[in-house]
Amino acid sequence: MLVIGVFVYSRGGGSGAETTQAPPVAAAPAVVDPPPNAKYGPHKQDNLPPLPFEYGPPARPAEVVKAVYEFAAEHPEVLGYTPCYCGCEREAGHKGNDDCFVAERNSKGDVTRWDPHGVT
Repeated sequence: MLVIGVFVYSRGGGSGAETTQAPPVAAAPAVVDPPPNAKYGPHKQDNLPPLPFEYGPPARPAEVVKAVYEFAAEHPEVLGYTPCYCGCEREAGHKGNDDCFVAERNSKGDVTRWDPHGVT
């Protein structure tokens, strides 16, 4: 019985102390402008242009570079939201990580030209 009385007393504000509430937490802002290529979503590519190895040897094994470029081609909905950390957004005007790999897409979302930036 004593336990119930202490609980009611502490919950009922019997101490006379004012209760303080934490300030409301602001909601995270909604994404207003999705990346332009994200509209293509997962997009299977049947014919890809040759990889841009003419600018020098790749920094990783060719198979790895090829796999990354294919992922960039087929998943703009992922890489468009992924920022690049090398400074290319300032130097090359890239908006997301997909810009490091894909230079141009046609109206269907198929890659027509690679950006050599991703090879390095």
